[in-house]
Amino acid sequence: MRGFLKALVLGAGVLSLIAAGAAAAELTKIKIGVLKVSACGPVFFAQEKGYFAKEGLEAELIPGDGALLAPDWVPWSERLRPGDLGVGDLLPPMADDHRLVPAYLLSDDPAVEAVAFELGLGRVRVMSAFGRDDAAERWYAGDGGPDTAMAAHAPGRCGTCGFYLPIDGSLGAVFGVCGNAYSPRDGAVVAADAGCGAHSEAAVEPAAPPPPPPTYDDGVDIERA
Repeated sequence: MRGFLKALVLGAGVLSLIAAGAAAAELTKIKIGVLKVSACGPVFFAQEKGYFAKEGLEAELIPGDGALLAPDWVPWSERLRPGDLGVGDLLPPMADDHRLVPAYLLSDDPAVEAVAFELGLGRVRVMSAFGRDDAAERWYAGDGGPDTAMAAHAPGRCGTCGFYLPIDGSLGAVFGVCGNAYSPRDGAVVAADAGCGAHSEAAVEPAAPPPPPPTYDDGVDIERA
């Protein structure tokens, strides 16, 4: 008899624990609108610390108008921007990178096609016509192009400068490299119609002569011959 009562009490305890767990699992769902203001800080804090759950609540935080939201996820290839690559970083091109073609294919660049090792005996891939056009548009619209304040005030164009080093290939008709150590574009690609104040033919205009001394009438008559 005593064993039966002990089993009954133990079973009742187990059932109470199960019932308590089920009751704890059935949380009341609520929705709370939040904004990117400091007054909503306690709400986020309570959610993070589990205070809502301890009170039997399942809180869903709904961002309102003007709320600070995380940006939509985009692939890494679309997130990268020029200048993001740091020391030690590796940035392999995508398998379907349209800027590159196998070296054994014609690249539409006479300078590349004229060199035998470019056709498979040297580099594995070379820039495609699309890749060169993309680079040309980027360079022309950048700091080495003609649409800058520096170029607008230049005394001459880069293509007429003695420090202008033309590049070979199809891009040579529009671009070269600046070789002037005093130019802000030294060692960089520049457009032939760009320019800067360090042009080889820039001439400083001579200073204007000083004005003559002022004349005045001292009252002395000058005899004329």
